[in-house]
Parts: sequence; C-alpha cells; structure tokens
Amino acid sequence: MGVVEEAHNVKVLGSGEQIVVLGHGFGTDQSVWKHLVPHLVNDHRVVLYDNMGSGTTNPEFFDFDRYSTIEGYAFDLLAILQELGVDSCIFVGHSVSAMVGAIASISRPDLFSKIIMISGSPRYLNDVDYYGGFEQEELDELFEAMQSNYKAWCSGFAPLVVGDDMTSAAVQEFSRTLFNMRPDITLMVGKIIFLSDFRHILGLVTVPCHIIQSKKDLAVPVVVSEYLHQNLGGESIVEVMSSQGHLPQLSSPDIVIPVLLRHIREDIAL
Repeated sequence: MGVVEEAHNVKVLGSGEQIVVLGHGFGTDQSVWKHLVPHLVNDHRVVLYDNMGSGTTNPEFFDFDRYSTIEGYAFDLLAILQELGVDSCIFVGHSVSAMVGAIASISRPDLFSKIIMISGSPRYLNDVDYYGGFEQEELDELFEAMQSNYKAWCSGFAPLVVGDDMTSAAVQEFSRTLFNMRPDITLMVGKIIFLSDFRHILGLVTVPCHIIQSKKDLAVPVVVSEYLHQNLGGESIVEVMSSQGHLPQLSSPDIVIPVLLRHIREDIAL
C-alpha cells in the first residue's frame, strides 16, 4: 500500500472493469456508504477512502495550509487515483465531495467518465439572486456553538442535518463520526466548506454530472440542484428524491440506493 492510500484508509473492493470511487461529506467517513457498497461489489471495483481530517484519519497528517481550501481535497483525490493506477472512473461525491470531484475533473477530465453528485452545493451562503440556504449570522452562530461546547454541538447538529430525531440509527451514526473528529479540525473544515463559493468554476466542469438531491435538506435547498444543472459546463441531469435530510444514503437507503445504482449504471440520455 502506498503512502497516500495508507493515509486515507483506501480500500478497493469487488471486481469488474468499471471503477466506482466513493467520496464522503463533512463529518462522516467512508462508512457512510455501507448500504451502497454491497450492491456494487459484484460487478464493479469500488474505491473507498477517507477525507483527511475525518475521525478515522491521523490528525497529525492534517495540514492546515493544504486544507485551507477545498482544492486540497481535490489534489488528494487525484493523488489516490494516480497511486491506484486508475485511468477512468465514475465518481460519486456526497456533499462537499461533489465539489471536490468537480474541481478534480477540471484539471483531469479524462479520469472521470461521469460524476454523481448527491447533496452537493457550490455555495451555502445566500447571495444576490442566489439562495444557498444560510445567512452569515446563522453560520456565525454555528461556528460559535462548535467552539463553545463541541459535544453538545454534535448532538444538536446531527438530527438537524440528517432530518430525523436523536433515536434514529442514522443520527446516532452521524453523531459518532462527527464526534470522532478533532474539534479544531472540524471547525476549520466547517468554515472552509460553509464559506466556500464555487459558482465561478461550474462552467469549467465538462464531465457529465448526475445531480441527486433530497426533497428536503437543511443544508442544500432543492433550488441548488437546479442551479448546478443550469450552470455546469457539460451534460447534466437532476433527480429530486422523496427522501429527507443531507445524508439520505444513510437515513433512507431503501429510497436512495436504487436511485444511485440507476445513475451509476445508466448514462444521461442525450
């Protein structure tokens, strides 16, 4: 195993010519894909990895300069693909990893046959003629809560994001992966993500994109999926699912897994 693979806990499962790479979102790790992976391994090679800073990675490897922008994660993705010798893949990016995949594809479009974005957003802050879902004051309160009592923040944030109560298995799972992160790393990563703006690069993304979204998501309003569809540079398609919450692959697998499998296996009809 190479240095990059080891640092990101890379796992390659299954068999088949088609490679599917799964990128997770903020506060989670590769375990967020546990309901999807069993459906893929019989006819795909599946690459799982953890974003640097997640609770499963060594916090000593977290470079605050490198990860001061989302581009740092895109460089990591490209490094993982290079180390594995991947020359073409389907990339499934959840939440921030949807933009990570998009950024990576701008410099190396040849590596991606398509990108499947689930709960992705180019900007979380509202702006003139753009509804991202958050006002600056709301994010300031969020960051303050993270700093003042991290454990209490995790307990309160998880049910809001998942869209369920504290007793649900998905909320408990998200609470666990959130709490496993080092608080100072979580705060920095949260600020980088929630304050990011990638609207200006969408037109440079020429790889076909499948945009998948819950009908109700605290972090990403449905209008954002349509904004992506209208502004991406290549072919794209949108599907709004009947699921709720920002981690539907974890909270509503019965709804989401069949949709993801269809988008993995089928290309956009031109």
